[in-house]
Amino acid sequence: MSPDSPQVPPNPHGDQRIRTDVAHNARVWNHWLGGKDNYPVDRAVGDRVTALYPSIGEVARADRAFLGRAVTFLTAEAGIRQFLDIGTGLPTANNTHEVAQGIAPDSRIVYVDNDPIVLTHARALLTSSPEGRTEYLDADAHDPRSIVGSLRPTLDPDLPIAVVMLGILNFVLDTEVARRVVRTLMDAVPPGSYLVLTHPTLELGGEGNTEAMAFWNENATPPIRARTGAEITSFFDGLEILAPGVVSCSRWRPKPAADGTLPPVVAQYGAVGRKP
Repeated sequence: MSPDSPQVPPNPHGDQRIRTDVAHNARVWNHWLGGKDNYPVDRAVGDRVTALYPSIGEVARADRAFLGRAVTFLTAEAGIRQFLDIGTGLPTANNTHEVAQGIAPDSRIVYVDNDPIVLTHARALLTSSPEGRTEYLDADAHDPRSIVGSLRPTLDPDLPIAVVMLGILNFVLDTEVARRVVRTLMDAVPPGSYLVLTHPTLELGGEGNTEAMAFWNENATPPIRARTGAEITSFFDGLEILAPGVVSCSRWRPKPAADGTLPPVVAQYGAVGRKP
């Protein structure tokens, strides 16, 4: 394997959807998190975005840390044992099942993505605890009905499920379509279920963010858009948004530093809502 090749197992199906000539979100995100599962085109685009928007690496790390805090809360305090993680991306440290099963080994997780490299890598590395279960679904967030129709047997739709959508609705460009995606998913889960969501914004600062998004949309896939806090809040219609609300994901129930300081605000909203 050459130094320019991604450190992922070969796709056993020879999936022709794998494009090595166009940067892809999951692989660029992996690059920002310090991973090796990316191609030269991903690193080139990722580095250019970083040059335009130096905070993007901090956003990626804050988003990942938010996932850990949210899943910890849901497992340890809310008693959730089922997770539907949509748009999971390439595995890194502290994946959803690792956090959940580290607290409750019987937790069950379905990962959803439509990137063949992500799916191949996930199946190779994301192994469940003996007491729990993980499954991997090749599906698109634009087609939520296909997702909710494939939850069994790993997840029981009669029991509460945490629907995890980190940095995925920003790839659903039409806001009303994005709302319908969320409604379809949340209509399919019972009361006591949760929605966990992060989404980029231009409202929380981040010098160069607008230019970086424009560059991304010209040079990478899939295209992305930012949304306002009000738009992101609308995804939680009918749900009870937990404190502290829709905030910078770095400020959602963070653990203060030893001197009491909080992590810096990043241009990525995060929130958790409960279905009553």
